[in-house]
Amino acid sequence: MKNNMKKQVVIGALVVLGMTFFNYSKAGNEQRAGQAGASELLINPWARSTGWGGANTGGARGLEALSLNVAGTAFTKKTELIFSHTNWLAGTGININAFGLSQKVGESGVLSLSFMNMDFGEIDITTVDLPEGGIGTFHPSYTVIGIAYAKEFSNSIYGGMNLKVVNEKIANLGATGVCVDAGIQYLTGLGVNKLGKKIRDNLHLGISLKNWGPTMRYSGDGLSFRGNVPPNDVVMTVLSRSADFELPALITIGAMIDFHLGTKVDTAASKISSDYRLSFAANFTSNSFTKDQYHAGLEFAFREMIMLRGGFVYEKGLFDYDTRTTAFTGPTAGVSIQIPMNKEKGSTFAIDYSYRATNPFNGVHSIGAKITL
Repeated sequence: MKNNMKKQVVIGALVVLGMTFFNYSKAGNEQRAGQAGASELLINPWARSTGWGGANTGGARGLEALSLNVAGTAFTKKTELIFSHTNWLAGTGININAFGLSQKVGESGVLSLSFMNMDFGEIDITTVDLPEGGIGTFHPSYTVIGIAYAKEFSNSIYGGMNLKVVNEKIANLGATGVCVDAGIQYLTGLGVNKLGKKIRDNLHLGISLKNWGPTMRYSGDGLSFRGNVPPNDVVMTVLSRSADFELPALITIGAMIDFHLGTKVDTAASKISSDYRLSFAANFTSNSFTKDQYHAGLEFAFREMIMLRGGFVYEKGLFDYDTRTTAFTGPTAGVSIQIPMNKEKGSTFAIDYSYRATNPFNGVHSIGAKITL
């Protein structure tokens, strides 16, 4: 009775939150493209989930879920650490470094911390009089810090929220803002196993709301300049004002299904095991300030030690170079090698790699390491 009440409360809250967010964000309006800032909030820095196009909103688990559906962090058994480095749009000199830590608290809660920094390198300072530079450089950087809490409400419903602080620095200018992510995952099953029992954990459903927060505004000495003020042509410092800009809010709905191949049955112990897993996932993302996106991906795993992934991300006009409004061309791929460190405790060490195709530039390459204790 109590579990049924929990399910009704969580599902009801999800419906209300989703309807509120749709009204707030006016999602899917591509004519508003360019009106939002803080686009780094749209970047997923983790190699494992980007390898299949970020399609697993319904089934993302562990720290990678922070960029897709924070509810997935509730599956953390004890402690997770993750590191990632991304060569963003290879050839531009832009690099992204990310770190995450999650810790189980209590019987069903998980607390997570995350940090992402986008480094643009040194850029020459130019002026109207010196368009070629030669007077120094500046070093822009974007930073996103998050603290998240997720909880297992029952053996089928998981939910979470992520509070993020975003900071942008460009020479003598800066802007800081806050936003919230929220998500829910629902775990259920389809079919019957070889023991004649109903499968209860092979279908994953999820919904995620991201980047919901107040506007941001730049401030700093970079908005001031020396100029002549009429009518007396007096030289003085003029301070400009920066306009507010909104955050790139979005909502994603997704599903994932697992197929365990080559299953082995231990009738005496009433257990079923499998060396192979094939998972299919799909998402629909409704963006507030750009085109809607459709994600599809698959993952093949051998003994959960070697995992191969592929995916595709589609949006309107993607196949026409003249109308395409993104550098990404759709295909993604990735691989993970996961080594057990302690089978009794379930601790593992994994290396992840992903590639996202772009035109122009030479793609996006991400490599990461994950430790599960």
